[in-house]
Amino acid sequence: MNPYVLAILLYSLGLGTTMTFSSSHWLLAWMGLEINTLAITPLMAQQHHPRAVEATTKYFLIQATAAAMILFASTTNAWLTGEWNINNVSNPITNMMIISALALKIGLAPAHFWLPEVLQGLNLLTGLILSTWQKLAPFALIIQVAQNTNPTLLTILGISSTLVGGWGGLNQTQLRKILAYSSIAHMGWMIIIIHYAQQLTMIALMTYIFMTSAAFLTLKTLNTTKINTLSTAWSKNPVMTAITPLILLSLGGLPPMTGFMPKWLIIQELTKQSLPLTATIMVLTALLSLYFYLRLCYTTTLTINPSTINSITPWRTKTTTNLLPLTLMIIISLGLLPLTPTILALTT
Repeated sequence: MNPYVLAILLYSLGLGTTMTFSSSHWLLAWMGLEINTLAITPLMAQQHHPRAVEATTKYFLIQATAAAMILFASTTNAWLTGEWNINNVSNPITNMMIISALALKIGLAPAHFWLPEVLQGLNLLTGLILSTWQKLAPFALIIQVAQNTNPTLLTILGISSTLVGGWGGLNQTQLRKILAYSSIAHMGWMIIIIHYAQQLTMIALMTYIFMTSAAFLTLKTLNTTKINTLSTAWSKNPVMTAITPLILLSLGGLPPMTGFMPKWLIIQELTKQSLPLTATIMVLTALLSLYFYLRLCYTTTLTINPSTINSITPWRTKTTTNLLPLTLMIIISLGLLPLTPTILALTT
């Protein structure tokens, strides 16, 4: 892709998200979401592969449907209340429509079916943008609307997303689909606490972005997209192969990695809100996700591909990729747990 075109598209991605962040008017927020969608579409289709074109088409149709629902719901809300303000969505029907549309945009269950298929058709870098940056603008709107939303609806969305995210990833062999189901499960953790403690949703979203970025950049460095190719990674890059299981366990939420922090804080808050049953269900669904992360760890570190060359110094590929972003993401993904009190103090 032409670097000037790429720069314009990336600038538009930033512009769309910033516009949604800073707007208090529904039309401006909707425009920001649309700019976001239109900017990422050429990035998704740049490979000219039938699977990439199919993924782009699916993504565009889903995002257009969600945007139309948001526009319809916000217009109805303005008709009923006389205001376009994002914080003033007092009508329960329009509120539910907006939450449903935003759930469709970010891939919350039961509107999640498009996400694994779309992510499977993209390369790893575009998949990284889709899994991280594209979640920010819809989440900014969900956070503003959540206070007027029925907490039962948010709880149902959260539990179903963690269940689907854990259950769907169990039988997958493609790493991008596994990361898509991982994304659905993490979104469920964020949405379930959003009505009670929005700062915990922010902490969970930030840690999710760092951990997912580390996972995608690691897979790009190892040049692998399937589980069975993970078992050959040790001969190409032994250090990265040793670090990969730690990143996966952090995504699974095991201490002492960073991924444990948001889960711990969310379960603590749910217990404070006298919701012990919800907290128990969330912990049990986290075990489902943990199983497929452990499966990936086992494949990476404890299996050897049958066709491996049995030489003392295996041939290794020299990479020209800048490893600084990957290094930063890995450090953040593995080492932030001791800073939990500081992070809580900064966000409250």
